Amino acid sequence: MARKPKAPKQVETLVHDDASRKNIPSAELQSIAQRMEETDPSQPVTYKRTHPLAQGETRERDPDLDPQIIWKGMEIRLTHDQIEQIKQTGKIEIGEAQLVWRGKDTQDWSDLVVQTPPVYIQEKIHPKAIIDDLKKQTAERQKSEADIPDLFADFNGIDPEARTEFYQHDQHWTNRMILGDSLQVMASLAEREGLRGKVQCIYFDPPYGIKFNSNWQVSTRSRDVKDGKLDQITREPEQVKAFRDTWKDGIHSYLTYLRDRMTAMRDMLTESGSIFVQIGDENVHRVRALMDEVFGEENYVTTITYKTTSGVPLKRAPKRISDTIIAYAKSADGNKFRKLYTLLNKDQSTFETLPLHSASLGNNVKRSFQGKTWGIPNGHWRHTDDGFERLVMADRIVNTGTVIRSKSFANDFPAKELTSAWMDTGPELQKNYVVQTNQLPIQRCILMATDPGDLVMDPTCGSGTTATVAEQWGRRWITMDTSRVSLALARARLMGARYPYYLLADSPEGRAKEQDVSGKIQPDTPMRGDIRQGFVYERAPHIMLKTIANNAEIDVIWEGYQEKLEPLRKALNTAVGETWEEWQIPREAGEGWSAEAAKLHSEWWEHRIARQQDIDKSIAQKADVEMLYDRPYQDNTKVRVAGPFTVESLSPHRVIPADEDDLTDDLDAAAGKRVAPSPEQDFAQMVLENLKSAGVHQAAKDDRIEFIDIEGWPGDYIAAVGTYNEGNVTRRAGIFIGPEFGTITRADLTAAAREANDARFDALIACGFNFDAHTSELTKLGPLPILKAKINPDLHMSDELKNTGKGNLFVVFGEPDIEWCFDEDGQIVVEVLGVDVFDPKTGEVRASGKDDIAAWFVDTDYNEESFFVRHAYFMGANDPYKSLKTTLKAEIDAEAWATLYRDTSRPFSRPDSGRFAVKVINHFGDEVMKVFTV
Repeated sequence: MARKPKAPKQVETLVHDDASRKNIPSAELQSIAQRMEETDPSQPVTYKRTHPLAQGETRERDPDLDPQIIWKGMEIRLTHDQIEQIKQTGKIEIGEAQLVWRGKDTQDWSDLVVQTPPVYIQEKIHPKAIIDDLKKQTAERQKSEADIPDLFADFNGIDPEARTEFYQHDQHWTNRMILGDSLQVMASLAEREGLRGKVQCIYFDPPYGIKFNSNWQVSTRSRDVKDGKLDQITREPEQVKAFRDTWKDGIHSYLTYLRDRMTAMRDMLTESGSIFVQIGDENVHRVRALMDEVFGEENYVTTITYKTTSGVPLKRAPKRISDTIIAYAKSADGNKFRKLYTLLNKDQSTFETLPLHSASLGNNVKRSFQGKTWGIPNGHWRHTDDGFERLVMADRIVNTGTVIRSKSFANDFPAKELTSAWMDTGPELQKNYVVQTNQLPIQRCILMATDPGDLVMDPTCGSGTTATVAEQWGRRWITMDTSRVSLALARARLMGARYPYYLLADSPEGRAKEQDVSGKIQPDTPMRGDIRQGFVYERAPHIMLKTIANNAEIDVIWEGYQEKLEPLRKALNTAVGETWEEWQIPREAGEGWSAEAAKLHSEWWEHRIARQQDIDKSIAQKADVEMLYDRPYQDNTKVRVAGPFTVESLSPHRVIPADEDDLTDDLDAAAGKRVAPSPEQDFAQMVLENLKSAGVHQAAKDDRIEFIDIEGWPGDYIAAVGTYNEGNVTRRAGIFIGPEFGTITRADLTAAAREANDARFDALIACGFNFDAHTSELTKLGPLPILKAKINPDLHMSDELKNTGKGNLFVVFGEPDIEWCFDEDGQIVVEVLGVDVFDPKTGEVRASGKDDIAAWFVDTDYNEESFFVRHAYFMGANDPYKSLKTTLKAEIDAEAWATLYRDTSRPFSRPDSGRFAVKVINHFGDEVMKVFTV
């Protein structure tokens, strides 16, 4: 018989209909937002210090011992002996302390003040839209119907007329991945977007050590990171600034970094919220003391030890196998907590015996059991007379020889409450990021402290483990990081993640399952699929002896069966010539018994077993249950992908001069009306000195601009002019230096190119640590070629580097070489050929290979307001869709899956807007974007 074909799997996603977020600007609308900011600037956030000091005041101590614990001050009463000790020694040991370090006194002279820069949306991603597009491609080849709605049509859920009224309107909730310093991001979210006091759980995984780079990965291709190696220094300006601001003073800077961010985190938590800090043994003692100060020692919850490795050998100590998670609550009196359990594989027939006595409850009158009278040797009976009799009826009393005890079966509670020692969290994962964390510890923390629909935040995104876990369990999430590499990995991980589809309690299938599991009639009220009502969970029965003793239904069951069992017992005794009581009747019939006696014996035991089964059933129905929050019921006909999320970033901080006649930055720049934000003099001088000795490098070794000379230039944007040879011709290039920390925008680049054109330079070389993605379209201004040279962040480490002229300090990451055409069906096909590279020897632009490209995205209908990732293609070594391909192999054919890993796009229709955009990302997380008009 032919096997019935399986029904196709439905691809679903969870949405948070009752949650919202503020309407914030996209990168495309940055100039409008900046104009609004100039007229109504946002004020910094001020956080009060826990132990402020007056200006100039210091804490009495020996500063050479910092960091150290000192007494933090309180009113005390001294004994006579203590007074004498002070007279003799001038000091006394007293408890109640605080952690101090170098620089803390000065910091406590004022409150912590944090700027609140705006956050800009770079990309809007809906993973289900990508899967739906693949299913559509498969369906078209199979000539079947494919009605796929446009999930981006109402992505924001906001009136189009209000789209530029930033921070004034609520829109659909989407999860968030933000590039930037977590301190400023949290301050911005709290002040601008009203998220103060809205986060239920924070999982914070700070660097364990105090050395620069120990937790920072340079490329998506390699996790090999060695502390202190110059070739492993991060390329990212955001991270270098974080290093300069936080790690330059070793452990003292580390503690300042932690306290500042924890202060902002405390501000973000709800009153019932919790924070979990993952830390290694190097700094666990300091972090605990620091959290006492920030959150209050009365709000300490627990310290969790969890296994991370099979063992790190140490020379003079036992192997280290674990790390630590420290948990604090915003308010320990009201923090949300859900108990977790681990299931046990127990033999249901085994039992343990428990004492029947109690220190104070009950009486001490002797009781009868199996024809004997029993006293209580110590104290009083634990159960009442009626309760004791019910335990006898339920076969829960056993004669141990000298005393009687109660029986507790192994399956009375087949689970064990999770403790603070987790030895089942070993390293069973394949890492994509240098400090990627096992999911299980994070999962447990989130499940203990939150419910579905609650908001989870991770200030150190890493590879996106917290976001992945929060997504799986139906929590909203916000994650942030200073590393473009980590966000690139996290974005790919979320886009290709597969999750089980859990039954929602607020759904027809969920209510049916709940009624089946609990035996309780469910309400007949409208259902909306509200995630906040949670999932339908498995439960563990929790049978307790006191519940059995109080179960009056056992009396009814017993009396009902006695009417059948007693006549059979008497008849059996007559047939075999015995005087057996119920507990004396053997399980097997005796040899030589008559047929009538064997029949009576069989009938008696049949009713006896049935009675026990009915009593056990009553016990189970009356028993308490424990919800297993990590074991919701699944619908295996469905598979879930991540919900919609956005990739965002802090805007670079730069001063824009107010000019009432200016309309937009781009117009100002093109007209030459903007004044350049000047780089710091020492930074600019250092750049020019290194540029003269090192030149500008490109992909090939011989593609190098070697300067004959570099001289200063009195321009608004052009800082210097460099002369170089192009073949046998000497050329002049204007040199534009971007900010030491921040991004070169399209407007700045346009203005610099205009100035270079006016000065009749042969080329413009813009040197910066980072370039806005929208600058990628600007490769020429008239006849003037524009080279965008990325400055190697080694220059930030100038004290450790020698200017030998041999390093690749200025490297051009060229523009993406993209072609597109109409296919035979009139649809558009895009091909990424590689990266354009400027050849200084010929003055021409040529294409390199495709190896530098990690991923590229297409917005097939770009509206110049937001970049929607409608197509995604991954050309790196990792396969983010590996698990989904296995699950959806029947719904999406191999040919459709293969399109995700190539340099040519799937065909798409002519865009209604007349434009499409392509964004290319390299292995260092750098992004460039091009817009094409059809």
